[in-house]
Amino acid sequence: MIDRKSFRRDFAVMGAALARRSPSLLHEGSSWQQARIFDERQRALKAELEVLQAKRNRVSKDIGAAKSRGEDASDAIGRMAEVAGRVKALDAETKEAEDAFSRMLLEIPNPPHATTPDGVDESDNIERHRWGTPRNDAVPPHWEIGESLGILDFEAGVRLAGSRFSVLRGAGARLERALMQFMLDLHADQHGYEEVWVPAIVNSKALTGTGQLPKFADDLYRLEGEDAFLIPTGEVPITNLYQGQILDADILPIRHCGYTPCFRREAGSAGRDTRGMIRQHQFDKVELVWLLPPDGAAHALMQLLSHAEAVLQALALPYRAMDLCAGDIGFSAEKTIDLEVWLPSQQCYREISSCSSFGQFQGRRAGIRYRDAAGKPQPVATLNGSGLAIGRTLVALLENGWQADGRVCLPIALQPYMGREYL
Repeated sequence: MIDRKSFRRDFAVMGAALARRSPSLLHEGSSWQQARIFDERQRALKAELEVLQAKRNRVSKDIGAAKSRGEDASDAIGRMAEVAGRVKALDAETKEAEDAFSRMLLEIPNPPHATTPDGVDESDNIERHRWGTPRNDAVPPHWEIGESLGILDFEAGVRLAGSRFSVLRGAGARLERALMQFMLDLHADQHGYEEVWVPAIVNSKALTGTGQLPKFADDLYRLEGEDAFLIPTGEVPITNLYQGQILDADILPIRHCGYTPCFRREAGSAGRDTRGMIRQHQFDKVELVWLLPPDGAAHALMQLLSHAEAVLQALALPYRAMDLCAGDIGFSAEKTIDLEVWLPSQQCYREISSCSSFGQFQGRRAGIRYRDAAGKPQPVATLNGSGLAIGRTLVALLENGWQADGRVCLPIALQPYMGREYL
């Protein structure tokens, strides 16, 4: 959530930053403009309320003084009732305007960081660097490879749950498990993250804290009749481990890694990646999450990025890093760098990890604070990134490791986890 003091003090500057995402964010009737209307209304009502409360106090004193002198105070009592009625009505109006202002603030995205490049969509993203040599020979798509090996069963997924679900069998199931274990070991043992195991169901407060609600309710799976949702990403429960807390500065940065299943309705992706495992309703991820003071966020993002890259390098998967432009970053992010893995069957790079800095946006929404040098509570900064999306990693391994004889060569780093060199 944006800072309401900055909203009032730097309205034009902050608005210009948001316009880098999309000029439509500032149009009449937008959350940005509505927030200003409700803020001005609640401040005007508060000012009127303070005047009336002061008047009520004076009238109360007049009544007391009149009674102490034995005088008739009926006129003053009548005025008191009139003022008290107006105070009650104004108080309700003020709370209504304040609630509306707060709701509008929840719908305003994070202004992009100054280092986030300008642009409208993914075509304006900027390549930072590449690693590895992409293979350019003819390689079957991963669903054909997996089905020929008997490790991917899409028909069973459809029978069990519908489209965009799949079943892994035998060595495919073991490969999914091996990837999870490999990634967690790497991040916990070599990169110094504390591993956590968290619920795959959270409440609306947690989703509001990290920015999925209220904006993206249509992408979430909700449990009927309950304030409970299947998580869309491990970012939600891991970040919200510290919801509503004030942290000691000396324990920062906090760095967690964790495996979670993830669930997304993919409401806005009709017709995209309908075959295979690229875009599914259920998928597995290993998530990396940082909480830290805001002045260290830029350097920390580069560290987090390098940890996600280390997974791809250990698995010998060619990739590139992309700076996302202002029009392509997520709602809560101020800066995002995507890692895109090479898929030979498509002869292109596809996203496998988004590493993002959120500034104090999520810390403010989730009420996660730390004490600064002066002892004053301040919202923490947060970062997160996939380290990595396991299903897409499996896809990349099948295609990049495919051999002309139909086998798939496994990278050396995974062979101890799989107990074999080939699928």
